[in-house]
Amino acid sequence: MTNTWIILGATSSMARAFARKVASRGDGVLLAGRDSEDLAALAGDCHLRGARMAEAVAFDARDPSGFAILIDRVKAEDGMISAAVFVGSMPDQALIDADPALIDGTVTDSFTGPARFLHLLAPEMERRGGGTVVGVASVAGDRGRIGNYVYGAAKAGFATYLSGLRNRLTRAGGHVVTIKPGFVDTAMTWGLPGLFLVASPEKVADDIARAVAKRKNVIYTPFFWRYIMLIIIHIPEFIFKKMKI
Repeated sequence: MTNTWIILGATSSMARAFARKVASRGDGVLLAGRDSEDLAALAGDCHLRGARMAEAVAFDARDPSGFAILIDRVKAEDGMISAAVFVGSMPDQALIDADPALIDGTVTDSFTGPARFLHLLAPEMERRGGGTVVGVASVAGDRGRIGNYVYGAAKAGFATYLSGLRNRLTRAGGHVVTIKPGFVDTAMTWGLPGLFLVASPEKVADDIARAVAKRKNVIYTPFFWRYIMLIIIHIPEFIFKKMKI
């Protein structure tokens, strides 16, 4: 059966790697984002790699007026519909501290915008009786840390939303996998201090593809971040609140 992937935030490094991977196995891809020129180039690349269909479509998490257009577009495709959400923004915490208005955009990009879109898509996935949602959360959502707690809070909210959506879609034959990357070599992390064990986008895409195939519920990528975060979330609060990690 054919499968069409809606990839939100398709021009991010992780999304590009994932789009190329699913294209190479013949899936269709609707590459959604704000940079139409970059999306068109990626669509051409996916065509060359074997995608059944590759098309650039407009998507802005902060503009829900365009969501229904994308939903209508995917309804025209036969077979299963799947979605991969790579959308998010992470302003420097110091900038947010200086201008709390930045919280709104961070939460919209990283949580409420994608959740609103997925809520519109869910009935169509239920009607077709399957499909997969890949939701990229973050290890930053496992515990609030002084360096990025607004972004972490948004991703924690998104992870909780994905858990509920997983409960819902499972009943109709669909599946939701929550991805929690650690540090990945992307535009979002370039120049940030204190980075270690940085993974490539291609490594993350490989892990996502395996998680989809095995119908995993939640994965950390690379895998060792599960153990790093297990330590961090168990640090007693009276100690943790004095730490700068």
